[in-house]
Amino acid sequence: MRKLFYWKLKEREIKLGESTVLMAVLNVTPDSFSDGGKYADPDRAFARAMEMEEQGADIIDVGAESTKPGSARISAAEEMRRLIPVLKRLKGRLGVPVSVDTYKAEVAERALELGVEIINDPSGLTFEPHLARIVSNHDAGLVLNHMRGRPETWAKLAPLPDPIGTIARDLEATISRARHAGVDKSRMAIDPGLGFGKRKEQNSLILGRLGELAGLDLPIMIGPSRKHFLALTDPEETRFATAAAVAAGVLAGAHIVRVHDVREMRAAAGVADEILRSVG
Repeated sequence: MRKLFYWKLKEREIKLGESTVLMAVLNVTPDSFSDGGKYADPDRAFARAMEMEEQGADIIDVGAESTKPGSARISAAEEMRRLIPVLKRLKGRLGVPVSVDTYKAEVAERALELGVEIINDPSGLTFEPHLARIVSNHDAGLVLNHMRGRPETWAKLAPLPDPIGTIARDLEATISRARHAGVDKSRMAIDPGLGFGKRKEQNSLILGRLGELAGLDLPIMIGPSRKHFLALTDPEETRFATAAAVAAGVLAGAHIVRVHDVREMRAAAGVADEILRSVG
């Protein structure tokens, strides 16, 4: 069974471990690999967020900078130009918490001022370590992802030796940095960063051995949705592949799953939850 956690956010507490929490992806980027440009308009983004909540999303995660392999970094000003109108439109309109996917302290600060409750840092504090201080000042939730290198260099990286051991050690150091900056452990979650600088076959190994990260004593999030290592020629088949990875991740101990297709992944996670309950 998954360990139970009470994840403290800015305005509420989320119980993790009884049933899988779905974090729904809302990309307001022009260049994301699966839905780039689709929700760049604030009204369309708002409608999509409402739809995802209706379909069973527990958290809406808004991202304004792509971290797909090979993508280039953008300025904080450009990220905020894309993000702020959407956050203003969402403020106070959803029943579920809003998360922002960013590694920039300046962007995080503005997002938290606009009612965001979670910062999902894809870099795990490796790009802008002082982001942790901003999160601490706002009593927000923080997701620490494991990222190796940068998206623009991932294709050149050699395979990761001892993937799960390396991820565990790196995340332990990241947790320590966040605590040092004043973030309480009850506000953190960790993510092994599937696809973030890992070779294709290593992502399956990470999913299979996810339970080994339980020793860090924090809720575990995974983001397999539409990742390159699951991609098939037909988008429908990729959705089925994602559902398989979601179910496997939940059975291996994931508390939170970050997904694009809420309705389908709610069903997949629900079956895995039932299996966990039956053996627990």
